[in-house]
Amino acid sequence: MPVFDFSEKANEKGEAICTYITFASEEHEASADKPIMIIDNASNALKHHTSGMFINPIKRTSFEFQNDTEKIWADIKRIDSRFTSLLKWLGENHIKVRLSGANTEEGYAVYKIREQAYGDSKKVSSENGFLQYMIDRLLASDAPSEEVVDEDEKEEKGDAMKLTSIQSITDFLSCAGKTLPDNIQLWARRNLAVAKANEVSPEERRHALRALSLMLGVQWQNNYFPSIDPVEARRILDEELYGMEKVKQRIIETIIQINRTHTLPAYGLLIVGPAGTGKSQVAYAVAKILKLPWTTLDMSSINDPEQLTGSSRVYANAKPGIIMEAFGSAGGSKLVFIINELDKANEGKGNGNPADVLLTLLDNLGFTDNYMECMIPTDGVYPIATANDKSKISAPIMSRFAVIEIPDYSKEEKKIIFTKFALPKILKRMSMTSDEISITDDGLDAVIDLCSSTSGIRDVEQVAEHIAANALYQIEVNDLKTVTYDSEKVYALIN
Repeated sequence: MPVFDFSEKANEKGEAICTYITFASEEHEASADKPIMIIDNASNALKHHTSGMFINPIKRTSFEFQNDTEKIWADIKRIDSRFTSLLKWLGENHIKVRLSGANTEEGYAVYKIREQAYGDSKKVSSENGFLQYMIDRLLASDAPSEEVVDEDEKEEKGDAMKLTSIQSITDFLSCAGKTLPDNIQLWARRNLAVAKANEVSPEERRHALRALSLMLGVQWQNNYFPSIDPVEARRILDEELYGMEKVKQRIIETIIQINRTHTLPAYGLLIVGPAGTGKSQVAYAVAKILKLPWTTLDMSSINDPEQLTGSSRVYANAKPGIIMEAFGSAGGSKLVFIINELDKANEGKGNGNPADVLLTLLDNLGFTDNYMECMIPTDGVYPIATANDKSKISAPIMSRFAVIEIPDYSKEEKKIIFTKFALPKILKRMSMTSDEISITDDGLDAVIDLCSSTSGIRDVEQVAEHIAANALYQIEVNDLKTVTYDSEKVYALIN
């Protein structure tokens, strides 16, 4: 039986007939109402669960299955454009699958495809669970832009699988099709040729395979961003941050901008303020609101640009840079980069300036990793930086950010933070109740006095933990119901 190219259309000689049309979908879950494909079921032979193979009998794109008495072929009518390459791969390799679907007016709506058993050919992918992994990846993908478009079982998940063998990578590229960006498709096929070549050194093959595993493990998506509920965003900000009304207002403005444009802003956020004022907490709150994974770059510990850009594969110990590894850890191209201590980024140690590397990341025009040897899309990256002293940040870097300055807290604000936030949080963590600790007014004044010599609220939180731990000790050892702290006790305990 000849192998059929599913990309062909019907011709006058009748050499091949593609029975289906494609449709674009951005759905991340399949259901009977939002199926992967529709198969003709005029004979009502397809049941809720049906096993068979995708093939091309008598030159028609069909699904072959067995009923009680005979083999039946059912034409495919419509298919999600993300799955056309997978369908071709399943047919070419005679892979037996089990479909789950529902009969609708249009036909049999397929919403699950599971590998059941292989046909006469040997197993194509060397990894268990490859088919489910592939389906999960395709469902999470964006519809190919160049396409012209006219539970009764426990879910299996393939997300934990890693593409670590040449065979699994080859199969992945065959199935992913146009759901991968064009430049990454081309790059992957070139590196796969290197990984397979006997003419190159084992070291080169190992580097190519490692790079492929990392690159293809990332879900590369377009820059469309869904709407965010401003009310929910405000709730998260109030829960995570005390005060900071100007900061919260700026973040809500950013959320409303995203909702209007459905893209991330062209500029990231730079949060400037004294140590301990909660700059990093603001960054984490924004990542939580955006519902994106986040990664941290601590510029104070980066003294060589190569740590960011990766090292050339000419070296035996070469490896990708921190930025590319962050994409790999996140598993997707949309994430928040939290760049801590940006004002330390100019302090390179003789091998170049790490701050210069950040410019290409911040411009969202793509980032080149020396190890990967490929332009990595960065239009789904939202940078949030923190700094103590903005005067130490270069003008080109500053121009890439919208600046939010956080002033230090007043004594009255620190009192509220201690009583309403810091101490209750510590008590909850220690499984204590508010009835077990009492702090007098002069005791609270003593706490703030002890924390007045430093900026921020870290000392406030540390004093709260010290007092709670001491109270817990006295309650357990001395069998007390409550412990009261006045100024004398606070000074004696902390000093």
